[in-house]
Amino acid sequence: MFYPVNIKDYENPQREYEEEVALLEREDEVYKLVLWNDDVNTFDYVIEALIEICEHTLEQAEQCTILVHYKGKCTVKTGSLEKLKPMHEKLLARSLTSEIV
Repeated sequence: MFYPVNIKDYENPQREYEEEVALLEREDEVYKLVLWNDDVNTFDYVIEALIEICEHTLEQAEQCTILVHYKGKCTVKTGSLEKLKPMHEKLLARSLTSEIV
């Protein structure tokens, strides 16, 4: 059986490749703000900080705090470096251990 082929679909395979590369490059610009566990701060203190600094809902902050406690760390926010750096600095100012990766 013969299926008609649109030759325009095969005219520029380079363009499709370039679009895929551009998408991957944009994905590389996404950073993670990771909060680490400590033996000093209370659950309530960490929850309050995540709500105020990272704009979490109460439920998000509680879930992240539980993950930090039991897993040792949790990604609390993703985004551009410009967006995450002020949040990271505010967490550090509250004696919370975080990093941007």
